[in-house]
Amino acid sequence: MSQTSNTSTIITAAMITIGPYTVTLLETCRFGLDGGAMFGVVPKTLWERAYAPADAKNRIPMAAKVLLLRSADRTILVDTGNSPFMSPKLQDIYGITFADHTLDASLTAHGVAASDVTDVILTHLHFDHVGGAVLADGTPRFANAKHYVQRDHYAWALNPTEKDRASFMPEMYQPLFDRNMVELLDGPGQVLPNVGVEPLFGHTQAMQGITVSDGQTTLFYPADLMPTGAHVPVPYVMGYDNHPLTTIAEKKKLLPRIIDEEWIVVFEHDALRDAARVVMGDKGPMLSEPIVLTA
Repeated sequence: MSQTSNTSTIITAAMITIGPYTVTLLETCRFGLDGGAMFGVVPKTLWERAYAPADAKNRIPMAAKVLLLRSADRTILVDTGNSPFMSPKLQDIYGITFADHTLDASLTAHGVAASDVTDVILTHLHFDHVGGAVLADGTPRFANAKHYVQRDHYAWALNPTEKDRASFMPEMYQPLFDRNMVELLDGPGQVLPNVGVEPLFGHTQAMQGITVSDGQTTLFYPADLMPTGAHVPVPYVMGYDNHPLTTIAEKKKLLPRIIDEEWIVVFEHDALRDAARVVMGDKGPMLSEPIVLTA
C-alpha cells in the first residue's frame, strides 16, 4: 500500500530551479475516473485507503497537472491536460470540471501567454494529456511552439486497438501534424537543454517520461506510469494499461534509480499531492517528502 513516511514533512516549494529552468506545476482541470480501472486488480478497500474514496459512480478525484519550465530563452510545457471543448456528454462521463482551474488561467497567473510557449513535450496522445493543444476551431493553441512526440507512439495512435481507441481523439492533435509543428522522436535522449525523454511501455506504446536535471537535482514526470502517488508500489498498475506486466517491469527498472538518486517524482493526475521523493520502506517503495509545486 502506498503511504507517506511518518518522518517526512511537506515541502512547500511552489517553484524550484533546476539548471536554467524555474519549474512549476500548473492545474488545468479536475475530473474523475473509475477507481477500479485506475487500480486494476488491487481491491477497492486497499486503493481507497491508499488514495481516496470513490464517489457514487465509483469515480476517484483526478487532476491534470502540466509542467511549466522557464529559462531565459525557452518556455516549455509538458502535456496540456483535458480539452474544454469535449462534448458535454463526455465531460459528464469523466466528471471534467474547469470551474476552479483552466490551462489558460494558470498560464496567465504565471505571466505566460500562449504565444510565449516555445516547446510542448507530449508524453502521449491520450485525450487527458493532449486536450489543451488545439482550440475549438482546430487551430493550435501554442502557435509558436514545436511539439514533441515519440514516432512509435504516433504510429500507434494512427492505428490503436479496440482496448484503447477511445483514448485517442485525433481532432485534439492531428492539426499539429498537419501544420508540421511536431518533431517525432526516436527513442531516449536529450531534446532540450537539461531536458530528456525516456520511452515507457505498458500503458501505451512509447509513452515518454520526462526528466529535468542539472546533475544534482532530477525531476521526473512519469505520466501514466505512476499517475498518482498511490501508484508508486510496483503492483499498483492501471486496468487502462495495454500491457500491465510491462508497466510493472518498467517500474521495477526505474524505481531503484529514483530512490538511489533521490529524484523528485511528479504525479500528473494526483488530486491530493503534486510530487514527492520515494524511499524504500519495509514493504517496498513508499512516498517521502511530499513536495508542493502548484502555486
